[in-house]
Amino acid sequence: MSIYNNVLVVLDPIADEQKALDRAIELARKQGCQLTAFLSVYEFSYEMTTMLSGDERESMKQSVIKDRELWVKTLLEQPSALGLDIKMHVVWHNRPFEAVVKTVLDDDYDLVIKGTHDHDVLKSMIFTPTDWHILRKCPCPVLLVKDHAWPAKGNIIAAVNAGSEQEHHLSLNQRVIHKAQQMSQLLDAKVHLVNAYPGTPVNIAIEIPEFNPQEYNDTLRRHHKDAILSLAEKHQISKDQCHVLEGMPEDVIPKLAKKLDAEMVIIGTIGRTGLSAAIIGNTAEHVIDRLDCDVLAMKPADFICPLEKS
Repeated sequence: MSIYNNVLVVLDPIADEQKALDRAIELARKQGCQLTAFLSVYEFSYEMTTMLSGDERESMKQSVIKDRELWVKTLLEQPSALGLDIKMHVVWHNRPFEAVVKTVLDDDYDLVIKGTHDHDVLKSMIFTPTDWHILRKCPCPVLLVKDHAWPAKGNIIAAVNAGSEQEHHLSLNQRVIHKAQQMSQLLDAKVHLVNAYPGTPVNIAIEIPEFNPQEYNDTLRRHHKDAILSLAEKHQISKDQCHVLEGMPEDVIPKLAKKLDAEMVIIGTIGRTGLSAAIIGNTAEHVIDRLDCDVLAMKPADFICPLEKS
């Protein structure tokens, strides 16, 4: 049984190595699925051709598209020779992330695979590149590919917010763990649960003399540990594979991933958009920049893509 049936593979027009395509081919070999190699193209010089007629402008646009289609065909020659049937979809669009998301909406893809670039931390939080737009707005899961391999008998980390009692967190925890277990069967890997919890706020200890920070910290840790063990029991995951660690998720999760040499981290993202996204970003985004392995980002069940309204 396939976990994903219809997969959109976002090609990188400026990269020599197509990490997303390589990973998609590996996925297709492990489970049957239809792959579509996707490329969004746009020439800014097109905006300067207003003096040309409509037919001339259209001819120029089609020429660019055909040139890129030829390039994609060369990328698909080797996998085609190995018996993989990969479709090709090249579109003209001046906003690559929007082209990806609208294609997902139009053709009902259930997974997007995209290679990643390293981002400056400040730019990741303020100037959102294509990766972050896709992460926030794509309605289906997004697999962001790094350079780490998928060895057998490896480790997959499911990042959960076990201490929360909010319904959207509880639901997202279930989705993340379920997907981690599916991927673990596919990759012959072990599932680990990780839960980060904040340390004692320093200002409280200063402002309230009778406050006992050690007792507070111990209580908080016990709360999160009990919660994650309860989650693990529900999903038949060994308590030895549960990790409750003090600190921010963007610090804790990458450290654990490095320690376990994990090949994938599965994380939920609420898809924050607008000003709040520009200023503080999402936890998933802060985590991704610090990881050296693949990240599978899951949306809540009730997520509504903002592009569906347009």
